[in-house]
Amino acid sequence: MGETCVRDELRTLFLFEHLSDEQLDTLCQAGTIETFPAGPIVTEGDQATCFYVLIDGELIMSKRSGGVDIQTNRTSQRGVYFGAWSAYIPGEEHVYQASVRLVEPSRVFVLDAEAFAAFMRSQFPMAVHLLEGHLVGGRRQSQIIGQREKLLALGTITAGLTHQLNNPAAATARAVADLREGVGKMRHKLAMLADGKFSPEALRVLITIQDQVAEQVAKSKGLELTALETSDREDQIGEWLEDRGIASAWDYAPTFVEAGLDIDWLERISASCEDADATASLQSAIGWLKYTIDTELRMNEIAEASRRISALLAGAKQYSQMDRGSYQSADVHELLRSTIMMFGDKIGHQGKPITLVKDMDKSLPELQCYPGDLNQVWTNIIDNAIQAMDGHGTLTIRTARESEQMIRVEIGDDGPGIPEDIVGRIFTPFFTTKPFGEGTGLGLDLAWRIVVEKHGGDLRVVSEPGNTRFIICLPLVAPRPAEADPGE
Repeated sequence: MGETCVRDELRTLFLFEHLSDEQLDTLCQAGTIETFPAGPIVTEGDQATCFYVLIDGELIMSKRSGGVDIQTNRTSQRGVYFGAWSAYIPGEEHVYQASVRLVEPSRVFVLDAEAFAAFMRSQFPMAVHLLEGHLVGGRRQSQIIGQREKLLALGTITAGLTHQLNNPAAATARAVADLREGVGKMRHKLAMLADGKFSPEALRVLITIQDQVAEQVAKSKGLELTALETSDREDQIGEWLEDRGIASAWDYAPTFVEAGLDIDWLERISASCEDADATASLQSAIGWLKYTIDTELRMNEIAEASRRISALLAGAKQYSQMDRGSYQSADVHELLRSTIMMFGDKIGHQGKPITLVKDMDKSLPELQCYPGDLNQVWTNIIDNAIQAMDGHGTLTIRTARESEQMIRVEIGDDGPGIPEDIVGRIFTPFFTTKPFGEGTGLGLDLAWRIVVEKHGGDLRVVSEPGNTRFIICLPLVAPRPAEADPGE
């Protein structure tokens, strides 16, 4: 049984000090003063049924993050309120936004949520309308600009993907043009056969050599020579051809080196020509061989360009999750890989200014998660890191087991770091350090909402000059969509 509420005691609380006697009497009639023992009084996520105001005692407020309760406030200040504080706003889902635990037995003014809502709407209608507009309008604004943030990120990724696709497409076009020219020259050689300039025996020798060279070209794809080794071999072959009177000897040499041929090969070709009819001269054999190699190399280039295009499209498909539902089982390493691929040659390529260092725990199990949303998280954080390093530095990505039910992803850079006076605000909506017009301030807010609110994980940052790390902790099983049936 609660105490009888007295208007004069309520007036001593800062929340009620400017109310009229009539308003205080209305509150006293609708509410009671209760003494609660130490322990939980409000649990985050439960239906918000009461509005509470602390009169005497001490409490701790906390919010759940990454599977643990994080203390946000500890106070004994009289008049501190909690519980169904937004009950008067229509259309809201009225649940407790935080958990409250009493440290000691405490006296609390308790008001039913519906009575509190009715009081606010009748006594302060203008304030209720203003607060409703602020909350609902702010939410709509966040949603609209959040979509724009996604579109901006998509535009950045699309531009990079277009650039990457253009390179193999252009290589294919060049190879086709070269192949058409080479096939035309080979047709000219066939015309020589019609003129009887090659004997049947010489032709059999050339075809045998052609088959062997085609096989050698295929093998040479894995052959890697240094620039010095390539130059030395071109000099050797050029001199060998020139000594034997071969026209365009120095034009042929780079092609033969690219095909993996050396002097031993040329000696075997020369020996084969000596056994054939005199009309199958070494010059003709070398020319025929050159066209064969050119054709094989151009076909290799087309095949490699096609493979690259297929890999890019597969990566884009994985990144966008076009072939998957919004809630799926996914390998976090595949998600990271597809996102990195979308940045193209900005990172991780030899000779580029940003080096990629990976330290992956391949033993991590797959996650039940929202893969497309997680790719958005990686995109926003990596894009920020690239900008922080001004395009030069080292991007580090690590994965590890955080606990039995959580995994950990770290994305770090060696840029100048985040100033201490703003590091606590980087996840705040609309906060940005970028020049006007270049950032919405919602990239990290969106990442926070995806990781913390949607996946039930944790997102934090540790920063000092030369070492900034975003730490993302994710549960092995994220909450399913509200409309999903777990039994399906």
